[in-house]
Amino acid sequence: MSTMTPEQAAWFAQTFDRIVANVGQAVLGKDDQIRLALTCMLADGHLLLEDAPGTGKTMLARAMAASVQGTNHRIQFTPDLLPSDVTGVTIYDQKSGTFDFHRGPIFANIVLADEINRASPKTQSALLEVMEEGQVTVDGVGHDVGSPFMVIATQNPIEQAGTYRLPEAQLDRFLMKTSIGYPDLTSTVEILAGSSVRDRSAALQPVITGQAVVDMSALAASAHVDPAVLEYVSRLAEESREAADVHVGVSVRGALALVRCAKVWASAHGRNYVLPDDIKELLRPVWGHRMVLDPEAEFAGATAESVVTRLLADVAAPQERRTA
Repeated sequence: MSTMTPEQAAWFAQTFDRIVANVGQAVLGKDDQIRLALTCMLADGHLLLEDAPGTGKTMLARAMAASVQGTNHRIQFTPDLLPSDVTGVTIYDQKSGTFDFHRGPIFANIVLADEINRASPKTQSALLEVMEEGQVTVDGVGHDVGSPFMVIATQNPIEQAGTYRLPEAQLDRFLMKTSIGYPDLTSTVEILAGSSVRDRSAALQPVITGQAVVDMSALAASAHVDPAVLEYVSRLAEESREAADVHVGVSVRGALALVRCAKVWASAHGRNYVLPDDIKELLRPVWGHRMVLDPEAEFAGATAESVVTRLLADVAAPQERRTA
């Protein structure tokens, strides 16, 4: 695949900004979080939002789907939710004498898995195949979920009673982990002023088609990454595995995830090449949830954020090279 041209990069950035602005009409004052979510989608990844209730997570999923002319479904995860409630089920049709597959809510462009840590590990694992491979296998038959496809999963960090913590292997399936947080004062006032509108995303018009999202993903994947930047990512991953506060560091899959996101991030800024600054800006949302901290260090106050800060301080970034 040939490297994207500067003209293509400029078009990508313009389209990216239009989508962000469109989603921003429904999710007020959260442009940074919208940019991360959109980067996640265009990097063919999935997003984990750890946030308190009522911060606009469902609105974000709906607004993104509306902006890319896509479908969206919301699955409320509860302890009694079964895997078939997510993926779908095969039912025997007596009239035709055949088995018909009834699709579950996972068949949508954007799926909101609300409070994923409330479901049993068996149901959580039902998401694993579809998140990784883009298909659901029921009774030995594979069913493609189509593209674009993105899971936005949420979990409530405040209430832990009756929850099942996501295992590290499943956390690693999420390309990014972030939080929306509460809006600022100005945005809150604007939200309250429009309290009669229950769903701001309902009025949104699509900016691009679903096929255009697939094309943008392919275009971003062709952005140039200098070998010096790749070495920088490799050294950061190595350092994470050797850090004193970390029990399990970042895997090769985590390093690949960072490069994929950096390509989209660079394209969204109108560049057809990745800079070390792109890596630095994305390190926390892409790697923060992939590192398993040492229990004693965590008890002493170590956090994923503090580890990321130390990694950036300890590993020297390469000098900028602007040649593609």
